[in-house]
Order: sequence, then structure tokens, then C-alpha cells
Amino acid sequence: MTATANQKVRTNVYLDAEMKAKAQEIFKHYGMGLSDAFNIFLSQSVMERGIPFDVKIPNEETAKVIEDARKGKNMTRVSLDELRSKVGA
Repeated sequence: MTATANQKVRTNVYLDAEMKAKAQEIFKHYGMGLSDAFNIFLSQSVMERGIPFDVKIPNEETAKVIEDARKGKNMTRVSLDELRSKVGA
């Protein structure tokens, strides 16, 4: 970044509407909007010379567990108190 003002440009990005709304709620807690978040991502990408986080494709077992969890399969409700009693907290 330079000390001078950077030129701003407008761009269009197609987003999943639900994902956008969820992300905006998160960014609001940091006092920033979607443009701020995108600019942070772009700045980090430039500094890292790549995507600034790991992007991985899950193996078959992990993908199956994720799919099952999204469908509510093999899930057990556990309260916070039950978890605490199991770890002795």
C-alpha cells in the first residue's frame, strides 16, 4: 500500500444469496462491509501470492461424514453440561 489514495473501481461478483447474507452478518460484528472484506481477501492474496488459506478437497470418508451431517444422519444431541461432565471441567 502507498501513502496516496488508491483508485477505486466497481466490479460485479455473483454470489450465493444465502452465503452473502451470512457473511455480511459476520462482517458486521467487525464493523466492516462486504467491500472491506473483499479488499482484505485481495490484499492477503497479493501478499501471499496465492489464496491466503488452505483449500482442500476432503477425502472420501470425510466427504461422507460431511454429507451425513448435513442430512442429520448419525447425529446425537449432546448438551454443554454433558460434554463438561465427560471431560471433567
